[in-house]
Parts: sequence; structure tokens; C-alpha cells
Amino acid sequence: MTLLPKWFAGVLNGFAPLFSARIWPQAQLLVVGALLFPGKRTVTAALRVLGLADDSRFGKYHRPLNRAHWSSFQGSRVLLSLLLTAFVPSGPLILGLDDTIERRTERRSAPKGSTVTRSDPVTDTL
Repeated sequence: MTLLPKWFAGVLNGFAPLFSARIWPQAQLLVVGALLFPGKRTVTAALRVLGLADDSRFGKYHRPLNRAHWSSFQGSRVLLSLLLTAFVPSGPLILGLDDTIERRTERRSAPKGSTVTRSDPVTDTL
């Protein structure tokens, strides 16, 4: 296995409980390969950039994504906690949400929040 910098290994180790001990080294290699490859992020591309394209057990690297039992929900919780620790170590967290990127193509449905109907004449003048 490739030796990773301590700070990066510490970040990745937050995700270790999501995988079995047998699959975890393969998952780490896939993450590093995906970060290094500039194009489309595939298992094959990640292995090529790491120099593992000629590995005789090439298929074993597909297991973390198609056979291993892991939860994307648990992974997102780990990622959220890492992001909060990194960017909001203390103090309040203020989130702003925007749903204007939603596109609706049905003929009868309007985008959310696009029309406001007010029947009170007092609020119309404000």
C-alpha cells in the first residue's frame, strides 16, 4: 500500500469503519487514484494512474463499490462531521439554502416559490 501523508491518512481513517478490514486498503487506493486522475473518475482510471493497470487481481478493486456492504448515508455523516470540524471548529453554524436551481418540466407545475398571491390590500402596498 502507498504511504499517505499523516494528515491525509487521518482524514481517510474517519471512513474506515464503513468498510471491512479486508476491503479498506483497496478503498483507500481508489480514493487516492480518483483524486490524482484528471478525467472521468472510474475504477480503471484510478488504477491506471496508480500504476496498477497490469495487476493480475485487477477485479478485486471493484469490490468496494459493487459487492461490499457500506452505507452512503453513514459515509455522508462522516463527511459532514469532518467538514464541520475543519471549517466550523467552534461557534454557531449558519446555513443558507436556495432551491432556485430546481427545474420543472411538467406543463402544469410551476417552480416552487415563483408566484406569491396576496389577497390583503394592505400588504400589497408594502
